[in-house]
Amino acid sequence: MKPLDIESTISILNTIMEYELAGVVRYTHYSLMVTGPNRIPLVDFFKAQATESLTHAQQAGELITGLHEGHPSLKIAPIKESYHHAIRDILEESLDHEKTALNLYKELLATVQDASIYLEEYARTMIGNEEMHSLELRKMLRDYSK
Repeated sequence: MKPLDIESTISILNTIMEYELAGVVRYTHYSLMVTGPNRIPLVDFFKAQATESLTHAQQAGELITGLHEGHPSLKIAPIKESYHHAIRDILEESLDHEKTALNLYKELLATVQDASIYLEEYARTMIGNEEMHSLELRKMLRDYSK
């Protein structure tokens, strides 16, 4: 096994934490902005996504503080506001958000691979979660045409 690059790992985990916290705000916003006949199930979906993003941020923070001298960030990632709140727009923005999260977890995996089995498994699990979210969003988008 190679030595774990703690500094890089903490940096990536902080970026993940900031991004997941931005997801809390993003998905909470979406849950408030949804209108139309599918409002109720979509509000529930976005609230669940916000809760899950908070859990993911907390998990990343726990890993950061578990690593030597790790200090979790107090920031959140920038959140782009399109001011387009049609369901299709919200779902497309959500898919973009999930793709970025997926890439962050892949970056973490590349950094910890062959250095920490625990962190590798964490990254792989999170990659699986983000891939599943992307699949669900793609399915939801099928019924919306431009």
